[in-house]
Amino acid sequence: MSDVRVTPWQDGDFPPPPPELLAGMRARRPNGQLIGIGRVLLRSIPLATGWNGLLGRVRAEFSLELEYRELIMLRVAVLNHADFEWGVHYPAYLRAGGTEEKCEALKEQSGGSDIFNEEERALITLTDQSTNRVEVDAEVIDGLKRLFGETKTVEAVATVAAYNMVSRFLVALAI
Repeated sequence: MSDVRVTPWQDGDFPPPPPELLAGMRARRPNGQLIGIGRVLLRSIPLATGWNGLLGRVRAEFSLELEYRELIMLRVAVLNHADFEWGVHYPAYLRAGGTEEKCEALKEQSGGSDIFNEEERALITLTDQSTNRVEVDAEVIDGLKRLFGETKTVEAVATVAAYNMVSRFLVALAI
């Protein structure tokens, strides 16, 4: 974290963030640890508050299966060269049911490996189009609705959007 382009918040910095914000941020992380992105976010309390609320819901409250959300997060990390994001979500994807082989396939430029099922290929296509082009073909959305229904389709699109925000923040500030 020594190359980070802003000074990360440290315990003891003044003014301290609200205790409930710190508690919420720590609750989202293994062992309650504040990681690099959290410490940088704490340079702006309104940003840290909103970010923690939004990303906490994406990570924990969506009905789209966690394995699929983590797959999206990893693909976004690959496409945006966000190594920190990959490092955080790689073990989470494995814990959610992903495999090492699928992780390696996600790193491929096409991402369309035969090891992925129809649902995973549809999510990878969504992620690739939304991340690289912003516009997503209507057929891709229609396919997602057929496979997942409208609620999970909305959540898949929101996961791609949210983690593009995350990766762009990470990469811009060299976190």
